[in-house]
Amino acid sequence: MSKRKFGFEGFGINRQTTYNFERSQAPQRLYVPPSSRHGHDNYEDTDLDNIDYAENDNAKGTSADNNNDSGAEDDEIDPLDAFMQGIHEEMKAAPPPKPKEKAEKYRDDEDDDPMESFLKAKKDIGLTLAADALHAGYNSDEEVYAAAKAVDGGTLEYDSDDNPVVVDKKKIEPIPALDHSSIDYEPFNKDFYEEKPSISGMSEQDVAEYRKSLAIRVSGFDVPRPIKTFEDCSFSSQLMNAIAKQAYEKPTAIQCQALPIVLSGRDIIGIAKTGSGKTAAFVLPMIVHIMDQPELQKGEGPIGVICAPTRELAHQIYLEAKKFAKSHGIRVSAVYGGMSKLDQFKELKAGCDIVVATPGRLIDMLKMKALNMSKATYLVLDEADRMFDLGFEPQVWSIVGQIRPDRQTLLFSATMPHKVEKLAREILTDPIRVTVGEVGMANEDITQVVQVIPSDAEKLPWLLEKLPGMIDDGDVLVFASKKATVDEIESQLVQKGFKVAALHGDKDQASRMDTLQKFKSGVYHVLIATDVAARGLDIKSIKSVVNFDIARDMDMHVHRIGRTGRAGDKDGIAYTLVTQKEARFAGELVNSLIAAGQNVSMELMDLAMKVGKRVEGGV
Repeated sequence: MSKRKFGFEGFGINRQTTYNFERSQAPQRLYVPPSSRHGHDNYEDTDLDNIDYAENDNAKGTSADNNNDSGAEDDEIDPLDAFMQGIHEEMKAAPPPKPKEKAEKYRDDEDDDPMESFLKAKKDIGLTLAADALHAGYNSDEEVYAAAKAVDGGTLEYDSDDNPVVVDKKKIEPIPALDHSSIDYEPFNKDFYEEKPSISGMSEQDVAEYRKSLAIRVSGFDVPRPIKTFEDCSFSSQLMNAIAKQAYEKPTAIQCQALPIVLSGRDIIGIAKTGSGKTAAFVLPMIVHIMDQPELQKGEGPIGVICAPTRELAHQIYLEAKKFAKSHGIRVSAVYGGMSKLDQFKELKAGCDIVVATPGRLIDMLKMKALNMSKATYLVLDEADRMFDLGFEPQVWSIVGQIRPDRQTLLFSATMPHKVEKLAREILTDPIRVTVGEVGMANEDITQVVQVIPSDAEKLPWLLEKLPGMIDDGDVLVFASKKATVDEIESQLVQKGFKVAALHGDKDQASRMDTLQKFKSGVYHVLIATDVAARGLDIKSIKSVVNFDIARDMDMHVHRIGRTGRAGDKDGIAYTLVTQKEARFAGELVNSLIAAGQNVSMELMDLAMKVGKRVEGGV
């Protein structure tokens, strides 16, 4: 079978190939252009009725037709009423289903009809509010965290009054792992890296000093030396042109060490500060990996799978991946909640080499047989800590169970709690761990300013005074903990003539994407948001971040301020407003500022000392 003429050949490496993909006939590539995307896919997917899910559907259709016929015999009765009456009688007569027993990790739902589950979810849309959302009041500091698991997984929707309602959780139930021992997978190659003389010539002391200068720490056996330029990776000329087009002058710290590791076929746990360029560190090797494999035939694919915790991050990765994939004609699809399932189904059926997805919607598509993982050999879990925080652990396990065990697996994140690290080591094979900076530490390139103010009432006047100067330097992102606060700030700023937009969990997906696009394009200069925007947004025009309300913890604080100072930009400034009643968080801020080499004001230090908080380096 003909290859894509990249991989080893694109590197110009004269090495004996490990595997033989040659077959008697070279297949032609069957490709149907993906259906055009719609930014307004904010409707119920009633068009899913046109999808043929399973053989049982024929029987169901016959039963429905019979009911229609019987209802039509009586001229005095509306046929639709007769049809619905028949359905009700069938439901009453049906015996109660036997409860299913749970498997060790998740319930076995092999016999579930995906169409049946979807329709049941739509019928049950008026169920009770999510318990955790109720406990949080859904207008509190916990609004995104209380319901993010349901929203991004597709189990939470909003009624006409913008109140959250639960739909059937079977929509994102995990699916059983495959028995890979019974499947005859084709062999594939992972190792594409040939060390350049300028790198191989470095002594161990040179390597140690270079890693120290990059603030890199590594663990694992036989760790490749870090590179210094993109040319050291021997990328194809097309890919190098794409890199140059994105104005990437040299690799970032995480890229310097991660690229040779991943190109060598090794699994990796990559931990780096936000805005460090993690996305390119896994997308560039993925393109090399895909181009070395035979072209996908109809019904096959994807080869590369990228999972992200939120819609916004998934969309951001999708845009980044497309920039580089375009150079080699690689097809990239995005699959996440809030958009039309039918359009996503059609696009996946047309074929894709890379799929970027949130876990819940990817499982939906697998159940609908829109794609299969038989050719998947490259798996990326991005912001893995956030995925586990949001309760996606069963879904992640489920997705991993669909992909061949000898895959290449990459896990990237900004923080690495012990639980996530333990789980990561169970799904990775002999991984190399790469840490850039301190785990959970704020980006040192960002200037942090903490303003201690008397009370909440002083926050808005402070913002109104400082905002014009911030806008002169670039775009501004303001974080608030409550959606009501977001709306209030938006209203006040609009009255003052600022070009401002708001983003929070109650906005539907279409309006969220429209808001982000207008913010990126300069229609708005100020974006006010809850933490729904804190992860993954890569908007280089953001020069100032304002924490109008403090974050719920230091990890989220780090991710918030990481929306500025992206990819080495040293002009970013993050402002945090702290009131007298927030002395406990002030202590954590002091420690974080000291660790990042930032100045600590006497007002902040005094506030932190009020609660006797242990401050490292304090007097």
